Amino acid sequence: DLRLRDTRMSAMAKLGRLMPGRGLATLPVGKKHGEGPGGARTWKILSFVVALPGVAICMLNAWLKKQNHPHEAPPFKPYSHLRIRTKPFPWGDGNHSLFHNPHANPLPTGIDRKST
Repeated sequence: DLRLRDTRMSAMAKLGRLMPGRGLATLPVGKKHGEGPGGARTWKILSFVVALPGVAICMLNAWLKKQNHPHEAPPFKPYSHLRIRTKPFPWGDGNHSLFHNPHANPLPTGIDRKST
């Protein structure tokens, strides 16, 4: 077991020498990545160069998908295990949930046509 551990450690050391820059194991004691004189600047640059364009690309992708996707409700299927009402809700007509959305929440009898 000791020889296997030494073999792994020597392999990691060889790999570390092949990779440019400093690894986590070679940092001075008490220092972490992102700390020090250039740490805040590095994260600020990464935020503006990587994170914000990434969010913008994701927003564009969602908007383009929405533009190309027809917004039609799927046909209603009255499954017996869904929308079970053992007693009426204590508000309104007793059939609509408190935050009922007629576009997303069908009633047990089907899609609520009069609310849309």
